[in-house]
Amino acid sequence: MLRILVLLLVLLGVALSTWADRYRSTRWRTPLYVAIYPIAADDSAVTSRYLASLDAARFQPIDLFFTREAARYRLDVREPVKTRLRTPLDDQPPRRSPSAGILATAFWSLRLRYWAWRASGHVGEPEDIRIFVLYHDPALTPVVPHSLGLTKGLIGVVYAFAAPEMNGANDVVIAHELLHTLGASDKYSPGNDAPRFPDGYGDPRQVPLYPQRAAELMAGRRMLSADRWQQPESLDEVVIGPATALEIRWPAGSADPPHLSAGR
Repeated sequence: MLRILVLLLVLLGVALSTWADRYRSTRWRTPLYVAIYPIAADDSAVTSRYLASLDAARFQPIDLFFTREAARYRLDVREPVKTRLRTPLDDQPPRRSPSAGILATAFWSLRLRYWAWRASGHVGEPEDIRIFVLYHDPALTPVVPHSLGLTKGLIGVVYAFAAPEMNGANDVVIAHELLHTLGASDKYSPGNDAPRFPDGYGDPRQVPLYPQRAAELMAGRRMLSADRWQQPESLDEVVIGPATALEIRWPAGSADPPHLSAGR
């Protein structure tokens, strides 16, 4: 009975902490500070050189993307997201087993939060959201695992490529997982990854409907025709749709239509 009581108290504490994080992070009265922690996922010299070349300007497109979309939704805060590059970490986060059940997943989530607390967050600057980016040499790992974002703890784990030509695509994944931490849901079909209509389309009111000029961030793909889609190469080809805006508590009803040159 004592063990059960302790477990219930831990779960209650986690639930209250999650609710407080969710409320605070989606008030949008001040910028959210997003800490980017690079991690070498392999021992490749390519990956090492890539991490050594990273600087704060590398992640500025993410800030500019959210500034652009915030203006389109007429958000009160002009710069809703500010990324901050941290020193690369030597340790890697715990991995969840693909066959993990509900209890195993809950335990893994607690392990991840504990790992993130130990590995980061020991700086004087605020860190509202922490994104751990594991970089892979594309020659060694041409296909990376699925990234994830947790509302519990406001933590993202991104699997990316250590290649400058993939910077734009990496930014899309980072922004996608960042919004997962704020409660946004995926807008694509699990079976074939096709964007769902209408929420997964950059502009479901576009005439003609195809090809879509932009991809919706939480769909992660731009529709070229009714049965063809492709991944965006950068955040210049991406927008935040009204359904996603509602999930992160943006004023979706006042949004201006997207005006992008993607897909020309």
